[in-house]
Amino acid sequence: MFKALFKAWKSYRHRFVPWIALNLQKNERTLRQVKDPSQDKLVEDEEVFGSLVCLFTELLKNDVKNQSALLRFLPQSKRDKYTNVQNGARDAPCALGLNALGFRIERKRSSLQLAGTGVFVTQGHAPKGSIVAMYPGTIYQADEPIFFQSIRNPFVFRCIDGVLIDGNDRAISKIVYRSCSGRDRFGPFCLGDCSWLTSDPVNPLAVGQYVNNCSNEKAANVCYQEYDVPEGFPLELRQYLPNVNYRADTQRPLRCVVLVSLRDINCGEELFSNYYTIVH
Repeated sequence: MFKALFKAWKSYRHRFVPWIALNLQKNERTLRQVKDPSQDKLVEDEEVFGSLVCLFTELLKNDVKNQSALLRFLPQSKRDKYTNVQNGARDAPCALGLNALGFRIERKRSSLQLAGTGVFVTQGHAPKGSIVAMYPGTIYQADEPIFFQSIRNPFVFRCIDGVLIDGNDRAISKIVYRSCSGRDRFGPFCLGDCSWLTSDPVNPLAVGQYVNNCSNEKAANVCYQEYDVPEGFPLELRQYLPNVNYRADTQRPLRCVVLVSLRDINCGEELFSNYYTIVH
């Protein structure tokens, strides 16, 4: 029994925030130093916006036959952008990611011993500064209840300002996300994506919760960057955002977390993340 528990812990600890915090000073390679939380951005928000809109546009074009009810509510100029598609065949989301971003990522068994699932670049390559993944899940503000959802849950991500993202695709976390996502609509427009809860996410980037933390043996090649979705984000493309607020009356923009490549990442490489630390 002890061996089974130890094996589970070895896998769990790579995403367990308290363990990471206690071990940061022992492993300097897990740290990315910044002088102020406001500097915790490798790419500008405009670049994140552009990358997501580029990918999501391709996803909508690929599914245009099922989007007719939604497209009727858009201006003709926008409708034309999505409907002027020469190829009528549908492509797999991962293939669209390869076409739009130049690389494809997939979940596979991690190269870290006992770390469980990891995320790999399986086609193409991701240049430095690319948005390579998104951290999906329910967004909890600092004062919102997450105790029961967090029990035995290695997928709770803490943002700089205390906002939490529950990226667990199972158990009560899955139920909470589906409930909140079904609640949040704007007329015919769905405001969040539930497909990341399955083995075949429509948004191919929505696997960031399975990116393992780096170690002394495996240096980080990606880092987390927070991104608040602006009001100007296209309404028809919000259906591909893999995040939803726990409360409907949250008075702040939707928080997303993207993973940005720290260097060029080639085909076959696994993604490993690090954390920032503030230096004075």
